[in-house]
Amino acid sequence: MTISLDNTDRQILKWLQQDANLSASELAEKVNLSQSPCWRRINRLQEDGYIKHRVALLDRQKLGLSLVVFVNIKLSAHGWNMLNEFEEAIVSFPEVLECWTISGGMDYTLRVVSRDISSYEQFLRSRLLQLPHIQEAQSNIAMTEVKNSTQLPLEAI
Repeated sequence: MTISLDNTDRQILKWLQQDANLSASELAEKVNLSQSPCWRRINRLQEDGYIKHRVALLDRQKLGLSLVVFVNIKLSAHGWNMLNEFEEAIVSFPEVLECWTISGGMDYTLRVVSRDISSYEQFLRSRLLQLPHIQEAQSNIAMTEVKNSTQLPLEAI
């Protein structure tokens, strides 16, 4: 079920994207509502799937995961079972933060994090390239992170 979002709903989502730890009373004050109606709106937004999860965003650098690699994958064949087999394997790799099917000359783009280039190479050789049906893998090492955001552009909806 889709609900139409009014300006107050968008404001609630905007604030929660910035700080999911805000209490209902703090959030209510920011969006100019009383606590109960604000709490009901938050619950409705969760129940309707607009809020999927509340999580802590970790600092990968402080955790020693300083390398980010974008890997483009081309499969040798595209049968339904082969695609499912590849995707199930990718989902099981904790190093892979994102996996997208893409159009163009390649089939998938992965965002992979690792401690350093040698640990990435170990992952690539011993796990990723061991998957069946991989014809080609192109690794692009990220150099400087210019922008990294989880906040959706709510003003565009």
